[in-house]
Amino acid sequence: MKNTKKIINERLCISANNPVRIRFYDYEKFTYPWHFHSEYELIYVEQGHGQCLVGDNIIDFSDNCVILFGSSLPHCMQSSTEECPRVCGVNIQFEKNFMQYSFANYVQFVSIHKLFIDADRGIKYNLDNYPKIKDLLKKIPTLDGLDQILTLIKLLQLLSQIPQKELVTSPNYAPVLIGYKDKKIEKVIAYLNKEYNRKICLKEIASFAAMNPSSFCRYFKKNIGKSFKEYITDMRIGYACKLLSTDKFNISQISIECGFDTITHFNRCFKRITGITPTEYKKKYDYPSVEG
Repeated sequence: MKNTKKIINERLCISANNPVRIRFYDYEKFTYPWHFHSEYELIYVEQGHGQCLVGDNIIDFSDNCVILFGSSLPHCMQSSTEECPRVCGVNIQFEKNFMQYSFANYVQFVSIHKLFIDADRGIKYNLDNYPKIKDLLKKIPTLDGLDQILTLIKLLQLLSQIPQKELVTSPNYAPVLIGYKDKKIEKVIAYLNKEYNRKICLKEIASFAAMNPSSFCRYFKKNIGKSFKEYITDMRIGYACKLLSTDKFNISQISIECGFDTITHFNRCFKRITGITPTEYKKKYDYPSVEG
């Protein structure tokens, strides 16, 4: 089975001197692969249909849909060209520390602060009944400087007040973490993000970090907030969700590709993390499931 798991750490042209990147887009279809980046991203689909892979889940998107991705949340937009020949709308990307202190500490920004917390799981909105927000989205790429920044804040405020929203990933999903102050843990995570679908023993990864296994376990848990085993399992299940959204592989093949020793172990871990079995997950997308 060909390895298709590569997750790209996208580097955006955003800095402290230029914290936002806003533009119109008009494509024949979405083509960018499974990826993540430290910046927040908002995609407004004015016209288009398809599916969006987000963390450990897949959602449908259609006309007048907005999806907000939190920092380091893996995602991939996949167009359904049969239903709509093109996709067009607005793309907004902004630095993860954009006005961080103000949003986190001033009462005027409480709802935006909550919005950013929810964005860690991905948020989907339907804007059919929100013409004011749609107008702002179509206006903001034409602005620049302070006008664009102020309009972005207004847009975030309006989105935070929409009562109907869909949190995309499961509650216990943890995004890929990047930008550590500790360069050693950054190298460890980069290594695991490339190798997580093969068997990696504790001794191997501890040796990679130039530590003994017991010290490495404490070090990893302190820096990541979960054990080495939990991190690997979460990455594998997220990748399994991506593969289950296609009709290319059966569940046994996916189990092997994701690095699980047995399909029983895979089924048990998958249900514990997502709340449903791989078969039930695959049926959500109307693809035939093949066991064994």
